[in-house]
Amino acid sequence: TVAAEVRKQVSRERSGSPHSSRRCSSSLGVPLTEVVEPLDFEDILLSRPPDAEPGPLRDLVEFPADDLELLLQPRECRTTEPGIPKDEKLDAQVRAAVEMYIEDWVIVHRRYQYLSAAYSPVTTETQRERQKGLPHQVFEQDASGDERSGPEDSNDSRRGSGSPEDTPRSSGASSIFDLRNLAADSLLPSLLERVVPEDVDRRNETLRRQHRPPALLTLYPAPDEDEAVERCSRPEPPREHFGQRILVKCLSLKFEIEIEPIFGILALYDVREKKKISENFYFDLNSDSMKGLLRAHGTHPAISTLARSAIFSVTYPSPDIFLVIKLEKVLQQGDISECCEPYMVLKEVDTAKNKEKLEKLRLAAEQFCTRLGRYRMPFAWTAVHLANIVSSAGQPDRDSDSEGERRPAWTDRRRRGPQDRASSGDDACSFSGFRPATLTVTNFFKQEAERLSDEDLFKFLADMRRPSSLLRRLRPVTAQLKIDISPAPENPHFCLSPELLHIKPYPDPRGRPTKEILEFPAREVYAPHTSYRNLLYVYPHSLNFSSRQGSVRNLAVRVQYMTGEDPSQALPVIFGKSSCSEFTREAFTPVVYHNKSPEFYEEFKLHLPACVTENHHLLFTFYHVSCQPRPGTALETPVGFTWIPLLQHGRLRTGPFCLPVSVDQPPPSYSVLTPDVALPGMRWVDGHKGVFSVELTAVSSVHPQDPYLDKFFTLVHVLEEGAFPFRLKDTVLSEGNVEQELRASLAALRLASPEPLVAFSHHVLDKLVRLVIRPPIISGQIVNLGRGAFEAMAHVVSLVHRSLEAAQDARGHCPQLAAYVHYAFRLPGTEPSLPDGAPPVTVQAATLARGSGRPASLYLARSKSISSSNPDLAVAPGSVDDEVSRILASKLLHEELALQWVVSSSAVREAILQHAWFFFQLMVKSMALHLLLGQQLDTPRKLRFPGRFLDDITALVGSVGLEVITRVHKDVELAEHLNASLAFFLSDLLSLVDRGFVFSLVRAHYKQVATRLQSSPNPAALLTLRMEFTRILCSHEHYVTLNLPCCPLSPPASPSPSVSSTTSQSSTFSSQAPDPKVTSMFELSGPFRQQHFLAGLLLTELALALEPEAEGAFLLHKKAISAVHSLLCGHDTDPRYAEATVKARVAELYLPLLSIARDTLPRLHDFAEGPGQRSRLASMLDSDTEGEGDIAGTINPSVAMAIAGGPLAPGSRASISQGPPTASRAGCALSAESSRTLLACVLWVLKNAEPALLQRWATDLTLPQLGRLLDLLYLCLAAFEYKGKKAFERINSLTFKKSLDMKARLEEAILGTIGARQEMVRRSRERSPFGNPENVRWRKSVTHWKQTSDRVDKTKDEMEHEALVEGNLATEASLVVLDTLEIIVQTVMLSEARESVLGAVLKVVLYSLGSAQSALFLQHGLATQRALVSKNFARVKMQVTMSLSSLVGTTQNFSEEHLRRSLKTILTYAEEDMGLRDSTFAEQVQDLMFNLHMILTDTVKMKEHQEDPEMLIDLMYRIARGYQGSPDLRLTWLQNMAGKHAELGNHAEAAQCMVHAAALVAEYLALLEDHRHLPVGCVSFQNISSNVLEESAISDDILSPDEEGFCSGKHFTELGLVGLLEQAAGYFTMGGLYEAVNEVYKNLIPILEAHRDYKKLAAVHGKLQEAFTKIMHQSSGWERVFGTYFRVGFYGARFGDLDEQEFVYKEPSITKLAEISHRLEEFYTERFGDDVVEIIKDSNPVDKSKLDSQKAYIQITYVEPYFDTYELKDRVTYFDRNYGLRTFLFCTPFTPDGRAHGELPEQHKRKTLLSTDHAFPYIKTRIRVCHREETVLTPVEVAIEDMQKKTRELAFATEQDPPDAKMLQMVLQGSVGPTVNQGPLEVAQVFLAEIPEDPKLFRHHNKLRLCFKDFCKKCEDALRKNKALIGPDQKEYHRELERNYCRLREALQPLLTQRLPQLMAPTPPGLRNSLNRASFRKADL
Repeated sequence: TVAAEVRKQVSRERSGSPHSSRRCSSSLGVPLTEVVEPLDFEDILLSRPPDAEPGPLRDLVEFPADDLELLLQPRECRTTEPGIPKDEKLDAQVRAAVEMYIEDWVIVHRRYQYLSAAYSPVTTETQRERQKGLPHQVFEQDASGDERSGPEDSNDSRRGSGSPEDTPRSSGASSIFDLRNLAADSLLPSLLERVVPEDVDRRNETLRRQHRPPALLTLYPAPDEDEAVERCSRPEPPREHFGQRILVKCLSLKFEIEIEPIFGILALYDVREKKKISENFYFDLNSDSMKGLLRAHGTHPAISTLARSAIFSVTYPSPDIFLVIKLEKVLQQGDISECCEPYMVLKEVDTAKNKEKLEKLRLAAEQFCTRLGRYRMPFAWTAVHLANIVSSAGQPDRDSDSEGERRPAWTDRRRRGPQDRASSGDDACSFSGFRPATLTVTNFFKQEAERLSDEDLFKFLADMRRPSSLLRRLRPVTAQLKIDISPAPENPHFCLSPELLHIKPYPDPRGRPTKEILEFPAREVYAPHTSYRNLLYVYPHSLNFSSRQGSVRNLAVRVQYMTGEDPSQALPVIFGKSSCSEFTREAFTPVVYHNKSPEFYEEFKLHLPACVTENHHLLFTFYHVSCQPRPGTALETPVGFTWIPLLQHGRLRTGPFCLPVSVDQPPPSYSVLTPDVALPGMRWVDGHKGVFSVELTAVSSVHPQDPYLDKFFTLVHVLEEGAFPFRLKDTVLSEGNVEQELRASLAALRLASPEPLVAFSHHVLDKLVRLVIRPPIISGQIVNLGRGAFEAMAHVVSLVHRSLEAAQDARGHCPQLAAYVHYAFRLPGTEPSLPDGAPPVTVQAATLARGSGRPASLYLARSKSISSSNPDLAVAPGSVDDEVSRILASKLLHEELALQWVVSSSAVREAILQHAWFFFQLMVKSMALHLLLGQQLDTPRKLRFPGRFLDDITALVGSVGLEVITRVHKDVELAEHLNASLAFFLSDLLSLVDRGFVFSLVRAHYKQVATRLQSSPNPAALLTLRMEFTRILCSHEHYVTLNLPCCPLSPPASPSPSVSSTTSQSSTFSSQAPDPKVTSMFELSGPFRQQHFLAGLLLTELALALEPEAEGAFLLHKKAISAVHSLLCGHDTDPRYAEATVKARVAELYLPLLSIARDTLPRLHDFAEGPGQRSRLASMLDSDTEGEGDIAGTINPSVAMAIAGGPLAPGSRASISQGPPTASRAGCALSAESSRTLLACVLWVLKNAEPALLQRWATDLTLPQLGRLLDLLYLCLAAFEYKGKKAFERINSLTFKKSLDMKARLEEAILGTIGARQEMVRRSRERSPFGNPENVRWRKSVTHWKQTSDRVDKTKDEMEHEALVEGNLATEASLVVLDTLEIIVQTVMLSEARESVLGAVLKVVLYSLGSAQSALFLQHGLATQRALVSKNFARVKMQVTMSLSSLVGTTQNFSEEHLRRSLKTILTYAEEDMGLRDSTFAEQVQDLMFNLHMILTDTVKMKEHQEDPEMLIDLMYRIARGYQGSPDLRLTWLQNMAGKHAELGNHAEAAQCMVHAAALVAEYLALLEDHRHLPVGCVSFQNISSNVLEESAISDDILSPDEEGFCSGKHFTELGLVGLLEQAAGYFTMGGLYEAVNEVYKNLIPILEAHRDYKKLAAVHGKLQEAFTKIMHQSSGWERVFGTYFRVGFYGARFGDLDEQEFVYKEPSITKLAEISHRLEEFYTERFGDDVVEIIKDSNPVDKSKLDSQKAYIQITYVEPYFDTYELKDRVTYFDRNYGLRTFLFCTPFTPDGRAHGELPEQHKRKTLLSTDHAFPYIKTRIRVCHREETVLTPVEVAIEDMQKKTRELAFATEQDPPDAKMLQMVLQGSVGPTVNQGPLEVAQVFLAEIPEDPKLFRHHNKLRLCFKDFCKKCEDALRKNKALIGPDQKEYHRELERNYCRLREALQPLLTQRLPQLMAPTPPGLRNSLNRASFRKADL
């Protein structure tokens, strides 16, 4: 289970670690987990005189006077004229709508809000903008990168020591001579002058302060976008909704023959939705001569009807959309097929041939045009599949919405409405950004009279998409229609709206217009109406006159909009089509020839009058048109009538109708009834059945067309007008029942259908607000509808939200609602006037009940004292004057909202919680308007709002806070949104109410969270929310002012000692106790957190997140650090804080960051990590840290923290872990990214804080604290070190990256499939709390992901820019560190601890000079270093030697030539300096220089051998040997070697280096003082390795331990010794040498026991137990294989120093001869070139005279460790036989004639024994052979050895436990098998057949006989054993073995029974046992 935060806090207080001491004992004793009581903000400001602060700081004291302002922003109107109905007689609803569409936006503007991080975030883009104009920093690695590209590319590493003259010069006299002959650099003129150090410091500082970048964090990557919870953007103002817009231009239409005018209609159809998705666009491409034919009918065409291009909008693009083109012509006699025939038959090419026919046709056409010109007939149609155009036109910039817009998820993407995600899945298809295309449509299909309806069209279109389309088989009408299709431009010129209004820009009213075509979206579109629109579309579908008698065939339907029944009352509201007048009073459908029941595809578009009344109706008249002119026949005969009344119960009638048709003219006053009513005396077609099918659709922003909305609006308006009684459907409203109806209507609003509800959301919300704060007065009584209206509001908001879910931003806000609050919401009746002229603020109240005779509206000055939120308030009618009752009735919205929210029922509360942000924002705007309009901004904040309102707010914040906490485990997303909404609400309140009150709310919320943390199953989630809460609060634009930066911290009344003083009583550097005032500024003390309330919260969050045991640490680290980083970035870019004095004051809010970072130091990512060793940490003044240092990557922290300077006085070098230990590596380490950001923040504070303040603080630090501070600076240098341009090309692995998977997730979040914030949280939960993915330095799957692009390959410019910024950052970071070091030095100069501290400071300076630095920094760094050295000279000599030697020892790329020149320059200075010329000092300098030069020369050699590990280690070894006289350096080099070995995987050797180092330290400590618990010196270590004794060279004659600067390193202490031993043990463990681990700990345990360090002892014994357990489990030894040994001899002058040298090499276990042979051959071939190196294959002695002098020869032989018999008694275990090896053996077989192998009687063997200088394992892997001994065995001796070996094998196989049958049978077969070549029998026959003549050989003869006897015995045993083991299947095999054995025994019998004549005779003197090694005959070598 997850331990709870608070329980931890308690236990932490008990355990009292340094953390806990810092965390708990702040000056007021308030632990960090509790929030201190904030100060009373307003009182403090009142108590301070306004001019207390000087100049620029004054602005920090209080919010500016002009902080809040009211803006009236004119609503953007797309058209040049508003298009609002002019006539005055509007009814209430229309009037309300019209007003709403022309009102200005009312915006409460916080003038400085744009400076907050929420609104002007620091992003990568803004950073880049600010980074312009950075100076170019010069770095050596960039400058020289071109000439030398590092050792691996250069040729000199090849050169090696190729030929004798190339061999490197040996160190010694020659190099001294070289140094003398070198040229020195030019000398600095004033360097040797005497100057007062203070002046030097002052001059240095002035120079350092010049030309520094003002903003440090501008150089650092922008804060992490993922964490920016406070990010907001102002909502876009509400705008008209458009989909993707396509511009279609009709260019020309040309048929094969031109005989009559043709008219075109364009519209879009969606086949899948079976819906027409746009209105019609009519175009006319006829030539003037054709148009002329219609002169008789045409009025002068309006310009709007001459449009040839149209803009279509498509909200839901899909591949199923067709652009359908229909053509019509003038009505003529004959059906459609006849009329089409000429177009299909006659061709243009045949014009001359068909002249007569054409003439005839033209003539006929002319007649028809003259007579029937006003009627049309269907002609032909075709369709264009839009998806083909869009895709085939290629899409170079298709990505308009995907790429370019890919901003992080929570910023508001440019929203085109909720339809953004519509095009997903299979129908993904975009109509924006395709390449324009010009189409020529050639095939038209003739219309078929029976198939004109839309249903038929959809069938045709579906068929068109099929490959075997039926339409293809039809004969087409050939024509050429040219159209252009392109994406519509942003703001096209000459554009008309669907109402034919001019859209801006419209440069010239005479230009040919483009029409915007109204879209009928395929599915719902949720967007609020923003402008007046009132259109009606009429679609006649079909007419059935089949039963109508008489001549009714060519039927036309006429439609008219009638305001009354008189024919003259037809309104001109029908839109004209093409080339006609703009509006007409009547319009006809096309005629289908000779068809009694025609279908229609016609669309009539009408402009609805603003005020539709009961009398308004549509009148349809049906005509029979006679096509042939017959005398006496009228052109048109009316054959039927029908109508549709447009208003019914106050609602517009729309939808499908099937109407009966009357034969007679309708009777008077028909219009109020519907035709369904059978009026008396009327004749109906088909007996009053419905025969005319027609549909009406309205597109209106006035008529909601939803019953619930209609009813609600009607009721509200009835109340406003007071127009009782009023009829509503079947009920009559009277004053008695209106209240009940209204309540019911409010409750029913939630049933409204979503689309109209969203469209009319502004109207609905306005009305609801009005009902809340202006309760209606019905018959003189106030009706309190507050609760009902509030609940309705909650439901409406919820519905709107749900409908627009797809468009929500990441915070869960619905942009449309946000825009409503921000722009549209106003307090009803208050006409906001800008306060400059300040006219009286008016309140327009609703009119009274009708009969009172009062004026329609009363203007009352609003009185603030009467704001009644009392729901029970009701005034008895008539008791008070009505006007007063009206005032009493008016309430304040924010008060009412708060009250209603607090008392709301659970169901409503749930709805509100889901969208709490909306109600919070509404309250805030209401409060702001209340203050602005009531001119109360000058009122003191405590008096602005009444107490009960604040109580409601308190209750509200408490309950919402509780919801956040309880829901975090059930519904994370909701908890997050609520949490953010609450934080933003409190942040907004800070601008309006008493700020102390808001702080108390924050504290209460924190307390709530704290109590819940104890029992929470997932505290990390709660902490995350609290962190985000704090972050949002801190993003307030006046954050700095809110922290009271200008009031000095008042020390507490009874100054209880602060932390640092309790630990140190008096600090290191000042005699008196530390100043508690200063201390509390730098700690998270009570006073600090009280005064800087918000900063205190933020830093407390950080401190708690960084605690080692913190929950969910990885995620919280990142969040907390990111929050601080984001704020600091904001301060850097904020113009208000640009001045240094102001910024210093701002920096004071962050001073505790320094101590927080200092205490987190052990867990920060180690940027200074070198290969195989933890950073050479800087100062280590600390001694209160312990750790179990894991060897691989770290130096044990306890070593790291060892005291640096000369040891403290004897006796004070107390315990290894003074003070309580912190678990230094415990807890979750910070990722590289988090660490680097934290360090950047620390640098920001150091850069901007007041230096004097920092100095006073440094004075109060204890020595360990100062040590950690220096370490922190060291780490800063490492973290920001410049990596060089090359690194940017390789995508530097420490710039921050997102893995590919993360990128995909983010994209998912951006595209809206999941909430981005929720996604972040989910991802963070997947991480294990400690598994830290970001610690991986470089992974293949990690790519650099920037918001702007997916590209990993950056352009050259981008890389240049990054390198430039990185260079500036590195320089500035280093300079800030330098500034801080100077402050520390000035502090320390006077104290007694100055030596150790200055040493530590110098190390940091040297590190800074050693890392890659710019030229600019180097000037300042060197100046500081010079000043430091002059103050601190005594120890420099040793330190310079050490630093230089470790520099050249570990760095591959320093410049040797420059170093030599520097040494020479120093020599020159020493000689030039008159004052010192004759002192010993000059001599010392000379010695030092020569010594360094020598190291350098050796090191250069090392560089040459970089690729040859053996040679490299040899050289390091040699350099270390050279330092036998200076222990510090020898130690350094031993550690260098250990590092190198560890890197190569030679753990045993690395361990040996550490043992040698420990022995060295032990020798030194033994000289200093005699402690029982310390090792006596090297001798104590000889059980670990006999080689150690060489360290005893340090004796009194070399070393006087008191000499200044000698053995001053951190390792020459007990603590250091412990560290070295622990490392040795660690390496031994890794190498599997567990027995040695025990020996190491034998030396360590007494020291730990002396220190009573039981924790360490426990750990040590644990490790010992592990080691012994492993030894037990691996007893046979095969499980750990220690090494394989080879003798390697080098021959040839090419090898230089190595020529004729023999070595034993230790190779990794189970290395084959071929492997080492191949490795060496390859290596030397690479060095010397091809065909130079030869491997000598045999192991015979090498004759140099026979070798080619130009070649290099290598001889490699496998050798085995060799032990004397007496040695084997001690070397019992496998380990013993593989450790401490000095003697090795190899055997070479030979025969006298020179061959290696021959017959038995002549087979000799040479045994060679090699002894090495040192025992293996040693501190290197190859050791020189120092002695060699050879012995030759005679053939009989060889035979004896062979037989003994065979016998041993048999015995082993027989006794093996558990038995191994297979192995036993193999050995047996080899022993008794008859076919064995040179087997036992042959040996016996050769050597035992005859008794030798030479008595000297009797002994051998006899020994061989005994061997055979033993051999037979063992065979017998083995057979017996085998018999017991075999199964029945092997019986035969066993019998065979037995038979073979019997044969062998019989054959041997006679040979073994012979007796030697002189066996028993005494041995002649002088003949000793030749098998004893001492008696071997020396072979002639």
